[in-house]
Amino acid sequence: MPCSIPRRFATAAVVPLLLLAGGCATAIAPVDVTRFHSDSVARQGSVAIVPANAANADSLEFRTTANAVSAALARTGFTVRDSGPGEYEAVVGIERQVWQPGEQRRSPVSVGVGGSTGSYGSGVGLGIGINLSGKPKPVVVTNLRVQLRRTADKTAIWEGRAETQAKEGTPAAQPGLAAGKLADALFKDFPGPSGVTITVK
Repeated sequence: MPCSIPRRFATAAVVPLLLLAGGCATAIAPVDVTRFHSDSVARQGSVAIVPANAANADSLEFRTTANAVSAALARTGFTVRDSGPGEYEAVVGIERQVWQPGEQRRSPVSVGVGGSTGSYGSGVGLGIGINLSGKPKPVVVTNLRVQLRRTADKTAIWEGRAETQAKEGTPAAQPGLAAGKLADALFKDFPGPSGVTITVK
């Protein structure tokens, strides 16, 4: 299927996507996904995209990620607002870290909804091949975090975290391609199993 850029945040998404030069066909590593939600999680309604860190609201990376999350939410049945508040807010955070294979990774990060906390551990990941001819290339680890909450009282009803890895310098490590893959995996079969880490290929 040809790649397309949703209208919302389209300008922000064009630059990184063009840099991929056909990267829509580039293989992306599987995505590890962990989700938590209440029994009454919404499956439709209007939603506004907001940054987890307000300082990042105008950054190219956030807008590219917001574009991917908007498209994924629309496919689940939500109506994404271009401006103004909705019934719900999707609080979006994106993080990229460079990790050298063989070195200790970062500490686990906990996510949870309604006081129920789960650990997204550093032990969950992908095997990295060993380059016998020299030091392995660094790996870019990209994490997407999204929390859906009611706008009126800021109560979280769903929260998820998705992670993927790619060797530094490869097309798969580009922010635009990684954001699309992570958002699609995070909202696959929404709301998904709660408190369980799954791998989406």
